[in-house]
Amino acid sequence: MDSLEIKNLSKRYGKKMVLKNINFEVKNGEFLSILGPSGCGKTTLLRILIGIEDITEGSIYKDKKDITKLDPSKRGMGIVFQNYALFPNMNVLENVSYALKIKLKNKEKAKREAIKMLEMLNMKEHLHKYPHEISGGQQQRVAMARTLVLNPDIILFDEAMSALDADNRLKLRGELKNIQKKTKTTMIYITHDQEEAFSLSDRVMVMNDGEIVQIDKPSVIFRNPANQYVKNFVTDHLVDKVSSIQKCIGTDI
Repeated sequence: MDSLEIKNLSKRYGKKMVLKNINFEVKNGEFLSILGPSGCGKTTLLRILIGIEDITEGSIYKDKKDITKLDPSKRGMGIVFQNYALFPNMNVLENVSYALKIKLKNKEKAKREAIKMLEMLNMKEHLHKYPHEISGGQQQRVAMARTLVLNPDIILFDEAMSALDADNRLKLRGELKNIQKKTKTTMIYITHDQEEAFSLSDRVMVMNDGEIVQIDKPSVIFRNPANQYVKNFVTDHLVDKVSSIQKCIGTDI
């Protein structure tokens, strides 16, 4: 069954059309990256999926149910932001268990689940530290743990690693990929980083100027770019990094 289906979705701000007749599906357990330069419409699309932005035209279906006008809290989705958005007055464990306590109405169970998730993200030794006492990479791990522990059907990532240095990005990519394999959670990842998209994803959706240019497996896009834009933006950019990407996606490209 399709986890998410977007049909004929368009978004207009005044006279400017920022999304133009978008159509795609995301399968249950799939990792889809939405790849494109700044201003291509990818973040607007994410905001629409999570429900914090209205659409001009079109529909969104989750497991065949129309959720186009559903409140964000009822969509079964979580989101990880670029800027972490942690509570500065709560320590790591409190940040991760806060919403779970409300959901489970059981403080001890919420605490146990939060610790388990933080262990998966190599953050157990930092449970009682506050956000200002840990690094940016560690703060992003906490933000990811806070979303993952709620076990949403779909997790959206808004340029989640773009503020991190190269070493932290590589480590966090590996951890995220392993967690996704273990939990089989559907993930939609917004990025402008070609290597990141190709290393993480089952499929990549390339966008430009509010439109989908190509959506397919990384290996297919690399070998058969749909047009000159995809060749310039994706294939040519990645040609020197083929071996490292092959190692990540486990296939020849």
